[in-house]
Amino acid sequence: MAAYSTQASHQPAWLQSLLDNTRPAPKLYAWSPENVDSSISGNDNSKHSNSDDLDRRIFILGVGNLGRLYASCLSMQSPRPPITLVVHRKELLSQWIQSPGLEITRLGKLYSGKDEFQIEWWTEQAPTQGPVREVAQASKIRNLIIATKAAAAMPETDKLRRYLDSTSSLAFLQNGMSKLWPPHGQEYIAKRYPDNSGPNILACVTNHGVLSEGPFKSLHASPADTAIGPVLLNDNTPYPAPSVAYLTEAIATAPDLNARSVTRAELWVSQLQKLVVNSSINPLTAILRCKNGVLFENPNGVIAKVIDRLLYESGAVLQTLINHPSSAQILTDSTEIEGQSLDVLREELTLRFSQPQLRTMLYKIGQIVKDNTSSMLQDARAGKSTEIRDFNGWLVETAGFLGKNSSGQQSDLDVSCHRALIALVESGAVLDESELAKQLLS
Repeated sequence: MAAYSTQASHQPAWLQSLLDNTRPAPKLYAWSPENVDSSISGNDNSKHSNSDDLDRRIFILGVGNLGRLYASCLSMQSPRPPITLVVHRKELLSQWIQSPGLEITRLGKLYSGKDEFQIEWWTEQAPTQGPVREVAQASKIRNLIIATKAAAAMPETDKLRRYLDSTSSLAFLQNGMSKLWPPHGQEYIAKRYPDNSGPNILACVTNHGVLSEGPFKSLHASPADTAIGPVLLNDNTPYPAPSVAYLTEAIATAPDLNARSVTRAELWVSQLQKLVVNSSINPLTAILRCKNGVLFENPNGVIAKVIDRLLYESGAVLQTLINHPSSAQILTDSTEIEGQSLDVLREELTLRFSQPQLRTMLYKIGQIVKDNTSSMLQDARAGKSTEIRDFNGWLVETAGFLGKNSSGQQSDLDVSCHRALIALVESGAVLDESELAKQLLS
């Protein structure tokens, strides 16, 4: 796949921090409940990953709301794939032992499953009791779903380099844009897998609304749909690895996930559109401490003026991105399928991401999700870090990348409203409408 070259000075912070870490990919141990509770029998070893079932086994890294949603839906397939849940803290293994397993309430019905899953914690520390196993039995992971928070997705994936190669497929579930789109994705893969053995990168756009009700327990509050498609495939072999089709098909056919497979260009555009929604609704509801629908109650009010300003800035950045050389390969993939010229496709997308059309789209979605509580508001109320840097921060970072010309000079892409919004969310600000307007519109 042709790569758009980028100078080191254009590297985003996430890429710089990963590449600055020059230590070899670590050896990781897969802890199970047997390693934290000696009373647990080891008779269920058949459920652990082994070299014979790795082609079918799906590992889900991160067992928050989205991880639970995908795990529950995948486990209802017939035949059911072997599934390993990977938690991020040792304590969660102990909690799993005492829990009824994975619980999701959907349309008034409770889904509960425990025996359907293997659960592990991956760490560099070898267990001191029970069986000692390396991740994936020291082989390569074929099918991996990354369901962590956005900020953790790339650092956690980077740690797994020892267990990934061109036979591996990774599906990222995070909101926001995949960090592995061109141009930075190709640079990351080239630096971390210099022998052209990089894994295949997929991503999902998940429109379902899911609320946490405690460890391993969620409410599937707003059933919707999902799209899955390729971001960056290893092109070192004539055909994609079998895991690409296997993982895509598993997600696309999982009951209640209502998923479909899309092209690379469709996925990119879908992620851009959802980014516009997330960078508008999420931070505003977090600051105003309100449900989504409050933002859209008065289309001529103060909040509407703030939304208009945000959409104007977002649209300008994304229209520039659509017409930038780094996006040509993504869009060319679509033109080859549809027989459409690149110029015509760019014209259509430039119009779609104009401020008036973005406003129409946002208000339409706002009505659909009006009764939902945004994930950022949930995080803010819980005192957790938010994904503001992966929504509005991505727009600010992309504006900086796009604004630099060949001489290194910065042209004018105004993202001052998004910058101010990031500062408010990260400071924990709670404002009313008039105070918000003063901060963002003055």
